[in-house]
Order: sequence, then structure tokens, then C-alpha cells
Amino acid sequence: VARFTASVTFDQRLYRHDIMGSIAHATMLAKVGVLTDAERDSIIDGLTTIRGEIEAGTFDWRVDLEDVHMNIEARLTDRIGVTGK
Repeated sequence: VARFTASVTFDQRLYRHDIMGSIAHATMLAKVGVLTDAERDSIIDGLTTIRGEIEAGTFDWRVDLEDVHMNIEARLTDRIGVTGK
């Protein structure tokens, strides 16, 4: 069932937009004081690295994570910890 409902196989192409949106969101959260500047920078650095992994073809897309956003979020959390959530 998970393979049937997962969209990651065809929405991978949206990774740039997902990452740009997440960077904008982290920037806004830092601006209003929800995140520290260090947390924002950690998120941006992590997302930039993930973008590089995707573009290099080394990113491990997981169907069990269902979609592009959840794959990127899981990898970010692996890289930087709970701040990546």
C-alpha cells in the first residue's frame, strides 16, 4: 500500500522548490524569534548540503517516507538533529 500511495517517485523533481520554501520558512522563523540565528544557519547549511546530494545523485530517496518533503526533512533531521524538524 505504501508504494501505491507514495508520491516520492514522481515528485522528486520538486526538491528545489521544497528546499527553497524550507529556507524561506526558517528565515522567517528566525526573524520573528522562534529560531535563533544559529539554528537558522544550521537548517540552511543542512538544506544546501542535501540539495547537493540530490543533484549529485547520492541522495537516498525512501518510498516509505512517502513524499519529497518528508524525505528532505528526515535527512535534515539526521544531519542536524531535532532542529531539522
